[in-house]
Amino acid sequence: MTSDFFASDFWLPIGVMLVGAAVTYAWRGLGVALSGRLDTNSPLFVWVSCVAYALLAALIARMIVLPFGLLAETETLDRILAAVLALAVFFAARRNILLGALAGSGSLMLLVWLRAVA
Repeated sequence: MTSDFFASDFWLPIGVMLVGAAVTYAWRGLGVALSGRLDTNSPLFVWVSCVAYALLAALIARMIVLPFGLLAETETLDRILAAVLALAVFFAARRNILLGALAGSGSLMLLVWLRAVA
């Protein structure tokens, strides 16, 4: 009995997820293995940290200034106000990322809703 189940595209996304997970966990395992030998104050490590923060800042700035998808339908002022509030809550809550993210996303949803109601 020949089945088209195994020949279908059903297994492609599962295979992609498994390969992606294997690659991710391989890099994590390598990081764990090498973490005891790393000097976090070395110039290379400081440079990598600076590059990571710069990339994160650039991505956030791009989401605010040049968004795409549903975020592009929101007002620029609303995105800026939500980002400022998120940053203020982040620092007020002693650098709590969860509270900052909740404040930013909640305020953006509230501002968009208020514009829709008005």
